[in-house]
Amino acid sequence: MSATLTKATPAALKPAEPAPNRGLGRRIRKLNLPGGLAGWIWLAVIIIPIYYIVITSFKSQAGYFSENPLAPPTNPTLDNYRMVLEADFARYFLNSALVTAGAVLPTVLFSFMAAFAIVRGRGKFLKLVNGLFLMGLAIPLQATIIPVYLLIIRLNLYDSLLALILPSIAFGIPLTVLILANFIRDVPDELFESMRLDGCNEWQTMWRLALPLVKPAIVTVAIYNGGVWNGFLLPLILTQSPELRVLPLALWTFQGQYSVNIPAVLASVVLTTLPILVLYIVGRRQLLSGLTAGFSK
Repeated sequence: MSATLTKATPAALKPAEPAPNRGLGRRIRKLNLPGGLAGWIWLAVIIIPIYYIVITSFKSQAGYFSENPLAPPTNPTLDNYRMVLEADFARYFLNSALVTAGAVLPTVLFSFMAAFAIVRGRGKFLKLVNGLFLMGLAIPLQATIIPVYLLIIRLNLYDSLLALILPSIAFGIPLTVLILANFIRDVPDELFESMRLDGCNEWQTMWRLALPLVKPAIVTVAIYNGGVWNGFLLPLILTQSPELRVLPLALWTFQGQYSVNIPAVLASVVLTTLPILVLYIVGRRQLLSGLTAGFSK
């Protein structure tokens, strides 16, 4: 009996061989090679134009025509950026900032209050207002440019920054209301009831409860409506004075009758893009949270 135990002991103490890693094989079999290849192709489609714009902005005009378009500049220069900054860039930048802030802030504020009223309110009037907002999504800006032009003329607002701000607010509200209303609907009714039991009215509930909970959505729609910064059609139609030009129209400064200073134009594009890039970096967490909120439910 003891001999049997003695012989069995070494076998029992022998370490077990590791099981084959079957999960690795399954992951390899699940690799989506066509999807990965398509992703890399799409990345190249996005990166190559950005790369071209940046490196060309550091080339001289002579080097732009003599060098390989995709090769880094042999003699990089900042003359293009200096030329852009000296060509009233500060004034154009300030005009774009005023138009963007004047359009985005009222759009987000009015849309938030309208979305809260549509979600929490009752009555046929609010349903009618919601339907009007939804109808606004079907009307593109290009289709209404002539009526907008005539309204601006009748209001004596032509050739002013206010002529750019008011239409931008009008066309930004419908989609902003739709997005914010969907987020406010996701707030549990129990939270609103608890606020009401604590003695808060609807106005206090809107600012103390709904506003903090839909903050990611507010950042998302604010960045989306920030596309007014790149607006070209309204400034082209509704303004004509050089001192009221916004940055997209300022690109015409580097276009002559017979030639175009491409490196200077691209340097202006880089400087125009930087504020939007900074805004995205600052609010990227809230932006991603607002964009992906619906996928976690």
